[in-house]
Amino acid sequence: MKQITLNTGKTIGEGSPCYVIAEIGINHNGSLEIAKQLIDAAVEAKVSAVKFQKRTPEICVPKDQWEIVRDTPWGKMTYIDYKRKTEFGILEYSEIDNYCKSKGIDWFASAWDEPSVDFMEQFNPVMYKLASASLTDDSLIRKICATGRPIMISTGMSRMDEISFAVDLIREYGDYPLMIAHATSAYPCKPEELNLRMIKTLKNMYPEYIIGYSGHETGLSTTVSAVAIGAQFVERHFTLDRAMWGSDHAASVEPQGFVRLVKDIHDTELSLGNGIKQVYESEIGPMKKLRVNITENRLVDML
Repeated sequence: MKQITLNTGKTIGEGSPCYVIAEIGINHNGSLEIAKQLIDAAVEAKVSAVKFQKRTPEICVPKDQWEIVRDTPWGKMTYIDYKRKTEFGILEYSEIDNYCKSKGIDWFASAWDEPSVDFMEQFNPVMYKLASASLTDDSLIRKICATGRPIMISTGMSRMDEISFAVDLIREYGDYPLMIAHATSAYPCKPEELNLRMIKTLKNMYPEYIIGYSGHETGLSTTVSAVAIGAQFVERHFTLDRAMWGSDHAASVEPQGFVRLVKDIHDTELSLGNGIKQVYESEIGPMKKLRVNITENRLVDML
C-alpha cells in the first residue's frame, strides 16, 4: 500500500506531497473560539489537516487521580472536573466539522477510548489517530479497524515488539490503510532523543505501509529533516502561544512557525529531485562563461 486516498480526495504516500498535520489536540483549552482561531491559522499555513483529541474522561482518567485538586485557569478544581471542562462534545465538534468543511481543510481526532470512536463516527472522519499511549490497547485498535477508516499509529514510548504486535493485529484486517509515525514521547523532546533514523528503520521493516513522523521538539529543522529522510506525513502540536496554560503548549509550534515549517517541508521535497544527474538549462549560461574546453556537439548532447 504505497498510497492512501482519504474520503476528502486527498492522498497520502508515494507520489503525493507530504501530508502535514497541525495537532490542536487539547490546546484549545476548552474554548471553541480558540479552536477556530487555530483552524484559521492552520489554513493560513496551508497545512493538510488539523487534529483534535477525543476522550471519555471517566474512562481515560485513572480513578485514583479524579479527586486530586489542580490549579487551572478557572480556579482550583478536581482533575476529573478539569478534564470534563476541556473536553469538547457534540455541539463543539459539530461546529468544528462545519467550520473545517467551509475552510476546505481535513480534520480528525485521536480517539482514546472505544466510546470516543463511536462518537467520532458521526462526523465521517478522514482517519483515526492511535496515540502512543494507546499502542498496546488491543481492544481500541480492533474498534478502530472495524470502521475501515485509515489509522495512523504513533510509536512513542514503545518497544519494537509492541510496535510489531500492533501492526500484526492491524494486518488481521487484510490490506488495511495503515500509517506508522515514528515518535518520542517527551514534551518537549531533546534533539538527541529524536532518533530520526528510526524512520528509515520503519520504512525497511514495513515497505508496504506509509511511514511518517510525529514530533514533540521545540525547533523546526528536525521535522524538515524527517521529511528529507523519507517521512511521508508529519504531525506537530499547534498553539496560538507557547506560553499559554496547558501541558502541550511548550512542545507546540506557533502560527508563524507553522507557516515556515510547511514551506520548508515542501521546498525540501522539491529539492530532493529524482537522484539522476542532469545538466539543467539554468546551468548552460554559466557553463559557457566558465568552461574553456567545451564543444558545440557536446553542448547539444547535454541539452
